[in-house]
Amino acid sequence: MTDRVQDTRVERALVIVGMVILAVNLRPAVSSLGTLLDEVRGALGISPALAGLLTTLPVLCFAFFGPIASTVARRIGLHRTALLTLTLVCSGLVLRAFTGSPWFFFAASTLALAGAASGNVLLPPLVKRHFPDRVGLFTAIYSTALVAGVSLGSLISVPVANATGNWRDGLLTWGVLAGVAMVPWLGLLRHDVRAEEERNRAYAVSDILRSRLAWSMALFFGIQSSMAYAMFGWLPKVYTDAGLSPAMAGALVSLLAGVGIPMALVIPYLAARRPDQSAAVIVLGTLTAGGFVGLLVAPLTLPWLWALMLGTGFAAFPWGLTMIGMRSRTHDGTVVLSGFVQSVGYLIAAIGPFATGLLYDLTGGWTVPLTVLALACVPKVIFGLLFARPSYVEDDLGRRAAVRS
Repeated sequence: MTDRVQDTRVERALVIVGMVILAVNLRPAVSSLGTLLDEVRGALGISPALAGLLTTLPVLCFAFFGPIASTVARRIGLHRTALLTLTLVCSGLVLRAFTGSPWFFFAASTLALAGAASGNVLLPPLVKRHFPDRVGLFTAIYSTALVAGVSLGSLISVPVANATGNWRDGLLTWGVLAGVAMVPWLGLLRHDVRAEEERNRAYAVSDILRSRLAWSMALFFGIQSSMAYAMFGWLPKVYTDAGLSPAMAGALVSLLAGVGIPMALVIPYLAARRPDQSAAVIVLGTLTAGGFVGLLVAPLTLPWLWALMLGTGFAAFPWGLTMIGMRSRTHDGTVVLSGFVQSVGYLIAAIGPFATGLLYDLTGGWTVPLTVLALACVPKVIFGLLFARPSYVEDDLGRRAAVRS
């Protein structure tokens, strides 16, 4: 059984607009700072250690605040939590744009990223609640909006800062836009439903820890995200160490990121059309492994092909988000599954860039790091195959509850 909500046309339009602009506003807190970090460091006197912590902060916040968001959403409702999410993002971004203290800047960034973490968890259950029969289509829409938010944060912040002559305006822009994004959710507050008010709630959030399905999804998501973060951080150096110019290396990283936009639009839609996802798991895993092997044995032969293969393989991220909706029957199950999978996944993802850099420092080259990344595709595929066939987290939890009784 799936949740079905009888929305009016106006309500459905508000939900669609609300989800898209919510998704767009979840990543500029990270990407806008990346492009202006040197100016911010100089103006606020941020130490190298604190700057390094700022770059690690997003995945740590995504991991820590995910379970909290899941609990809050079940208690106060998805729409109220979406509004709370954007309030946190808006407040954090506005506060950090005006502060003169490096530590207050850090605290405000944490506030904004706590909101972004909540938004990550909310999007799959929002789709499940309002569009249970069109999970693939609407996951494709919000996944594309997520990727667009990353690009827009990088593209817009610097021109705004240059136009006004102040880096604060480049960061403030996104706080203002997050405030505007609250409008649709204000109109949806009276249509919210709390999980406690529904009859289909049969388990506590802690029950998810006993679900093999949830663990396989979380480990898949974590390995995939760890690879992606490692490559976004280190791929330019892989290419420059091989002999490419910094400009060419940057262009290839842009290719890796850019291919994610059409993949985010296509992969969820196609995935929702097939009950068995085994082929998708194997194809995406093979493309990722092939990209790493290409970088390892012939980085200069077809450098664009390796970036393209990795970017296509990393479409496992929107595919994984689609599976959160497809492997749960109810929106309440989706809330719990989304919070668990993304929290554990982002915690694992935080290891990727650090471990890759550590292996590079210890060995003095890219042979060992790239070999480890290529081999990591094997457990990723194995975990993916464990939930590739139709199954549901509610059934998994129900079976385990029956065994205990």
